[in-house]
Amino acid sequence: MVTLDGYFEGPDHDLGWHNVNREFNAFAVENMNDADTLLFGRRTYELMAGFWPHYEVRDGDRDNASVAEKMNNLPKIVFSRTLMTVEQSAKWKNVTLVRSNLTEEITNLKQQPGKDLMILGSSNLCVSLLESGLLDELRIMINPVVIGAGTPLFSGIKKEFTFKLLKTRTFESGNILLYYQPSAA
Repeated sequence: MVTLDGYFEGPDHDLGWHNVNREFNAFAVENMNDADTLLFGRRTYELMAGFWPHYEVRDGDRDNASVAEKMNNLPKIVFSRTLMTVEQSAKWKNVTLVRSNLTEEITNLKQQPGKDLMILGSSNLCVSLLESGLLDELRIMINPVVIGAGTPLFSGIKKEFTFKLLKTRTFESGNILLYYQPSAA
């Protein structure tokens, strides 16, 4: 997700501006049904691991239950040079830590049979894979909000890229999903 002014997170990693509702959650599950492995950078992994294993379904709040089931059970690979270990539990399963050889690991994963590899959040990981030519498709969900400060979506990118728009999807909430195919400039 990204704001209209280009931030994927607010100051202090704030995500409170995310425009999430039942339609979005149905999309998230549909999206994760196409993946058999979730990829995270350290910061996003820590946010997800701190939330989804502890998510409790409350009355009238069943929208996130399917998202939680996918997040907790799908295989997850965390790319981090600073983490020494990753945690698993009865709810938060199938987590692997990769501390080096990002491009080699992703190249090997892409050659395996199966569904898509999906990066959730993890701007630094996206930038690294984009610059390595290993990102096949970029899906950017634009939220109709301006927050004025935060972390830019492509912070630290060193190359220029152009993108081919593959398709769009508009949500009742005002969110717009853009599907892009990257190419080096």
